[in-house]
Amino acid sequence: MKLKIYSIIAAALFMASCEKPTLDAETPAFDVTAEKTTVKAGEVIKFKISGGETQNISFYSGELLKQFESNTGRVVDVAGQGATLAFSSSVQLGTQANQVSLLASTNFTGDYSSVAKVKAATWVDITSRFKLGTSAAFLASGTVDVSDLIVAGKPIYFAFRYNTKAQATNGIARQWFIQTFTLNSKKLLDNTLTLTIADQASTGFRIVDDLKDKAPALSSVTATRLTLQGNTYLNAGLPQFDPKNPIFDPLNPIYNPKEPAYQPTAVYKPFVPFDPASPYNDPESEHWAVSKGITIDKVDLGPDWSTAIKGLTSPVLSEYRYTYAKAGTYKAVFVASNGNIDQQKKVTKEISITVTP
Repeated sequence: MKLKIYSIIAAALFMASCEKPTLDAETPAFDVTAEKTTVKAGEVIKFKISGGETQNISFYSGELLKQFESNTGRVVDVAGQGATLAFSSSVQLGTQANQVSLLASTNFTGDYSSVAKVKAATWVDITSRFKLGTSAAFLASGTVDVSDLIVAGKPIYFAFRYNTKAQATNGIARQWFIQTFTLNSKKLLDNTLTLTIADQASTGFRIVDDLKDKAPALSSVTATRLTLQGNTYLNAGLPQFDPKNPIFDPLNPIYNPKEPAYQPTAVYKPFVPFDPASPYNDPESEHWAVSKGITIDKVDLGPDWSTAIKGLTSPVLSEYRYTYAKAGTYKAVFVASNGNIDQQKKVTKEISITVTP
């Protein structure tokens, strides 16, 4: 038994002795001085660098969004500051009027499972506040103050409601496009920079359509555009109800991977004749595009980024020049680093710079 224990200990010691030693990175012998610490706006400032053979050197100027203290992230408190909303829209095809409206709610539960669940919330119709497109050319809605819709501590939802009347008697449903949907805080960062609370991609619109299995709306959502359109008006004259249509031929080369005309996305479906008695040929319908809940209290701008002024293969850096465009006091920060597969060692140097008009 003792022999077994000794063997285990010996094996562990042998394995430990075989482990690869940690490679120590060299701490940068790095320093920076400024030729002048007070300059005029637009004047070039020269930073003298010692230890410029350091592997990597980066620079934070101290200007807005270029500040070292925010290198891990910048979150701006905008609670109670109000917000504005803007988007652009266009419309084409069809003839139906007044199909689209824009609404807002602060008590929607987030249940997107049906139109009834969406409509159970209290929605404020704000369509009249905005300009809507009248042609295929995109029209800017105008920037509209929506601060009155915000309730402290509650998320706000926005929704486009689309109504389709019977198309045989009211004309074909129209196709609407919504893009550049942007909700901005009325607060400006440093009184100059717009703070975007949500944009077209992050608004997270979702289509809610009760007839999606019977008479699906043609609406869709991408990162850059919301498309709103009603269901197809089904009638016997459509190509899909023509039994001679080549798509109903199972020998059509678009279905055969060995044929030059093969289309990978083409899926054969057998012919189904038009059913004149179906209530879903031309139904009156309603569907919604509803955003995610948008909380209007903070704007996450992500980290401030430095400017890389030297890389691993760059020549030795002995000087760096920079120009500040605006008057102010700036904390210029240089970060020098050496590293290897095991370690990274950094040195940070800070210089206060005063820029006069």
